[in-house]
Amino acid sequence: MRQRFESAPGLQLTPIEHVRIPLKSRDELPPILAGVQWIWCHPTLKGEIFELLERALMAGKQATGRRGMDLWQILVLGVVRLGLDADWDRMEHLANYDGLLRQMLGVEQTPWGAGAKVFNHQTLRDNVALVDAELLAAINQRVAAAGRGVFKKKEDGELEPLALKVDTYVLETDVHFPTDLNLLWDAGRKCLDLVEKYRDEFGYGLGGWRKVKDWRRRLKSCERVASKTVFGGGKDKERRLRAAVQDYLEVGRDLSVKVSESLLGLCEQAVDQAHWDVLAWFQGMLDKHLELVDRRLLQGQSIAASEKIYSLFEPHTEWINKGKLHPSVELGHRLLIATDQHQLIQDYAGPTAADVDQSVPVADRLLGRYGEGQLASLSFDKGFTRKADRELLELYVPQVVMPKRGKKTEAEAAAESTKKFVALRRAHSAVESDINALEHHGLNRCLDLGLEGYTRYVGYGVLAYNLHVIGRRLLARGWVARPTLECTA
Repeated sequence: MRQRFESAPGLQLTPIEHVRIPLKSRDELPPILAGVQWIWCHPTLKGEIFELLERALMAGKQATGRRGMDLWQILVLGVVRLGLDADWDRMEHLANYDGLLRQMLGVEQTPWGAGAKVFNHQTLRDNVALVDAELLAAINQRVAAAGRGVFKKKEDGELEPLALKVDTYVLETDVHFPTDLNLLWDAGRKCLDLVEKYRDEFGYGLGGWRKVKDWRRRLKSCERVASKTVFGGGKDKERRLRAAVQDYLEVGRDLSVKVSESLLGLCEQAVDQAHWDVLAWFQGMLDKHLELVDRRLLQGQSIAASEKIYSLFEPHTEWINKGKLHPSVELGHRLLIATDQHQLIQDYAGPTAADVDQSVPVADRLLGRYGEGQLASLSFDKGFTRKADRELLELYVPQVVMPKRGKKTEAEAAAESTKKFVALRRAHSAVESDINALEHHGLNRCLDLGLEGYTRYVGYGVLAYNLHVIGRRLLARGWVARPTLECTA
């Protein structure tokens, strides 16, 4: 059973709308908590977010059983984790011992430690992961739309039309740099790890693996010799390279045959199908990279990109070369963001295809959300340029900044020399600082596993970034929460 938040607070509980946030602290946490408190005190936003969370997390479930983590606590902890770029060990410490965060979570203060609520490491991981990417996208849309009101010059004034800047960058996955040789080692060692695990822990009766440590030592030794030979120099390198790679392949093939025998042995045991599938997958990767190493290093073939895999543990990872000097290659996915003049991210998407295919989809999403009257301008860099797309967008957006690549005609040069075009093009570079801030708030390298974890990580990161921007603005104005009826509803 879950509930929105603690509906029957005790005497030791500080109401969230009365939590005092330090105005002059230079730490990252107070602005994030100010943004979270702003949600709590907003007249409509909190209710909308809770409705989304209840619909996704509590649909079809009865209000019985042991009480789970409150929806408010799940949202706050997920935001704080990305906002501070914290790992789960630090989050466990903050959730249990940081007084300001615990007040914002709605946890009672117990001066003598009697009956204090404790958030366990695995509980945090499991509950924060319940919120998926689609739900976070819906929450982000509402927060970004409502956040525009924080930046109004007058409380009763109208919202400024959006001046949007669109760009992409690579959010990396948590993988090492791949080579055929180290991917072959990854496949072999995982096969050995799984066989050893099934033999020792599950008692599946796998025989013939008494020397499993020797297998691991031999395979790693051959990998190190082959790698040093390939990337090193010296006399008679070609002959030494072929000998080292052949030794490596021989050990790998012997290991593959032995793992195949163990897979047949597992078929005769009462094993979980998932265990069999995992070992079979890594054994397939072992065979695949034995073939790739043979073809590339011994036969001198070029391997097509469609045949390559860049991580056995994050197989969705892409090899991206954006033409930069450093780093020349990035491993992950392109993440698109659209920021407004107040640095709020109004739209995001990832993973995405090439930049040139993204201008119309992002404009379509923004126009569908805000309408034509709320979009004053839309700027891109040259990587998005396509003449047909620019002409289409100019029908709906008053000012489209999409510089042409290559030589320009006189008419095109004149259009790109107007005062308004030049000003917006110069202002477009501000999106780079927004990307830098976004990377600082966790979206530099994704630490969650799988493509589902990747998209969820992006959603939490964008939400944390927007709340930090909003909270920073509130604290600069001397933010004091104003309790409303919605705060206690």
